[in-house]
Amino acid sequence: MLTRRSVLLAGTGMAASAAFAAEEGAASPSGFVGVKDGRFVLDGAAYRYVGTNLWYGAYLAGTETGKARLCRELDALAGLGITNLRVLGASELSPLKNSMRPAIRDAAPPYDEEILQGLDFLLAEMGKRRLKAVIFLNNFWEWSGGMVTYLYWTNGGHYIDLGDPAHPWPEFADFSARFYKSGAANKLYRAYVASLVGRRNTVTGKLYRDDPAIMSWQLANEPRPGGSEAKTDFKAFYAWIADTAAFVKRLAPRQLVSTGNEGIMGCLESPRCVVSANAVPAVDYLTFHIWPLNWGWIDPQNLAGTYDACAEKTCRYVATHLEIADRLNKPAVAEEFGFPRDDGGYAPSVPTTFRDRFYRLIFGMVEDSVAAEGAFAGTNFWAWGGEGRAQHADFLMKTGDTAFVGDPPQEPQGRNSVFDCDRTTLAAIRLHGDALKTLGVRS
Repeated sequence: MLTRRSVLLAGTGMAASAAFAAEEGAASPSGFVGVKDGRFVLDGAAYRYVGTNLWYGAYLAGTETGKARLCRELDALAGLGITNLRVLGASELSPLKNSMRPAIRDAAPPYDEEILQGLDFLLAEMGKRRLKAVIFLNNFWEWSGGMVTYLYWTNGGHYIDLGDPAHPWPEFADFSARFYKSGAANKLYRAYVASLVGRRNTVTGKLYRDDPAIMSWQLANEPRPGGSEAKTDFKAFYAWIADTAAFVKRLAPRQLVSTGNEGIMGCLESPRCVVSANAVPAVDYLTFHIWPLNWGWIDPQNLAGTYDACAEKTCRYVATHLEIADRLNKPAVAEEFGFPRDDGGYAPSVPTTFRDRFYRLIFGMVEDSVAAEGAFAGTNFWAWGGEGRAQHADFLMKTGDTAFVGDPPQEPQGRNSVFDCDRTTLAAIRLHGDALKTLGVRS
């Protein structure tokens, strides 16, 4: 349980955060999501949402066929009451075996204009539907290139591949965390961030930094301080977050900034780390992720026997992060959570009995918090598969595949995807969206 003492360890950062909120949070320009008094606001009203991860949106929009599918997917999502999408805004051409190809950038410009124009199209179509985007700008993990690739570009070609038997866990995580102290790697990263935030959308003509369709810039997908206590430099992690968040905030003062961190499980199980990472002035809200399968909270072959214990752990995990958010006076978002299909299957034909229960559990906690005007403001389930389907019998993604689902290249295609035929899951999402609309009405 988080204690008041552990929160006060970040006292100076919290004080600065409060001062920043007083200065910056008084009002937000029309159409932009802001934070006021520790809660999201949009055009003078509370902003709460049900969202999803559509990380592959820019890639999907790279072809005319993909654009047509993307528009159908966005229509379907809007029809479910989804108003927020978390999307990939950066990928790096990498030697890592499970990384995306093609990628948006190599070690030096020019950047891949085809994929970036796909992102232009995605944002334009989201704007038409009043959907808000959270764009992550880097990745702690290998599947989009990420921090290890920046290190590879600047350290003479050295890297560790996740899953390499010669470098067992947590060697990859410890290696990836070297990024925070690499001036050369961060120089390349910041150059790309500045280019993207200042990009002019080829569809709308708007600069990204002036586009209200972008709710938040996210420093990275799941940045962790490291993998092992002995090799982790927490101070370097905190300093990188503080400095990088301030850098992005200067580039885009009308848009929010978030870390993308998983929360306690992404902080070597340290509540103090979560507090310190999120207390800095330029971080506008707290993020956390929930991965019962990855964390060993459930047995996919025995969901009936392990679900109840998993649900208890999930409730405690959420409650701890909401307590931190309350003490920091910031909104909180569960921007990734996933759950396997029955018996751990991947095909759309496999039932989603326990996934539906898990989704309803998370959604219920959001609704309870919103009803009490609490900090829990939204979710982005992982992930939207929609019309996509695995293209191979082994459910593995191969270079050149374009029928994107919600699962990135390193995972079986279908593990966490919500497909357009998952009727019971879609019903739960729709009911949650309706509930948030009802709870948003104040007499």
